[in-house]
Amino acid sequence: MLSTEILIAGISFCGTFGGALLGVLKANQLTCYRMEQLEKKVDKHNHLVERMVAVEESTKSAHHRIDELKS
Repeated sequence: MLSTEILIAGISFCGTFGGALLGVLKANQLTCYRMEQLEKKVDKHNHLVERMVAVEESTKSAHHRIDELKS
């Protein structure tokens, strides 16, 4: 039969291992969530850059037309 000390050590090990495992899983879940949020922000930023390029092209076109009208 197991001695009391070995039984308590085994139970303590299981509790410690379970707690550490749950902590790692929860931290991983939080990291994944933060990555998703960051990806959304990057997508919004990239969309903004694309729109600004279109606006700049439109502005150049408008400036050329204005210059032609002045001539």
